[in-house]
Amino acid sequence: MQKVYDKMSITKDLFEFVKRDSDGLYSLSISENGKTETFKRILANDTNNIYSVSKVFTVTAIGFLADAGLLSLDEKISDIFAAEMPDGYDKKWDSVTVDNVIKHKVGFREGFLDIDVEDVAGYEQKYGTRTDFLRIVLSHDIPLDPGATFCYSDAAYYLLSRVVTKKSGERLDDFLNSRLFVPLCFSEAAWSHCPHGFPMGATGLYIRTNDMVKVAQLYLNRGMYGDRRFFSEDWYNTVIERGYEFSRCGMYGYGKGGLYGQFIYFNTKLGVAIGWEGHENSAYSGRLLNYLSSLETN
Repeated sequence: MQKVYDKMSITKDLFEFVKRDSDGLYSLSISENGKTETFKRILANDTNNIYSVSKVFTVTAIGFLADAGLLSLDEKISDIFAAEMPDGYDKKWDSVTVDNVIKHKVGFREGFLDIDVEDVAGYEQKYGTRTDFLRIVLSHDIPLDPGATFCYSDAAYYLLSRVVTKKSGERLDDFLNSRLFVPLCFSEAAWSHCPHGFPMGATGLYIRTNDMVKVAQLYLNRGMYGDRRFFSEDWYNTVIERGYEFSRCGMYGYGKGGLYGQFIYFNTKLGVAIGWEGHENSAYSGRLLNYLSSLETN
């Protein structure tokens, strides 16, 4: 018999699935039919590092700038940081656009500036400075053609954090605080900073699942939350069409994962937005995504 999903039935079934098969999951929040519910599976902090899911928030900040006409995705990084480009920088930087950076197509051959796994104490010897992260990025060689090859790197999203500051005059967390965190009534939001005090952009955002899901709702509703528009439908279309951090999960789902099993997700057919946090020790994220994809055919 075909399953028919009435109001909140996806939520109930999902919570039952999580109870059975999600060792390591701390909490999961789902928004369905205008109602958000949170299931806490094991005792843990309410507020946690969402690691690379932070990049979705940085992308959203870039969208705010683009909507306001303060930033073009085709702008060159060396123009934006004309005063900061180091002597002898690789001239391929003159071809790198904001779009290239968002899509991890700067031209790097390997990822770097990942504070979650790198020994920051070794940066002085490796890069010539342990405090100036912008100099580390802009001094990096670009061996590949910008825009041609995907290379995932946290350095790209630290650079976007600094782009936000260049274009707005505010640091990324302050910029989002007034435009996103406060209007959406986030309980807590804190971001890891570089030694010069700028949010990392790529990682290190500490929030709760019931706040994470609000951003998933924004994308589910193409920029709307309640009766307020936060970003344009044009920006939503740009994010989906260009693959700005959200990847396809099933036929109608889109999601972004972070280290140790953090995830933000929305599904345009099911009409749900979901966020979960935990410490991945049983590959629960893959099973959750497979379960959600299976619901698309019901």
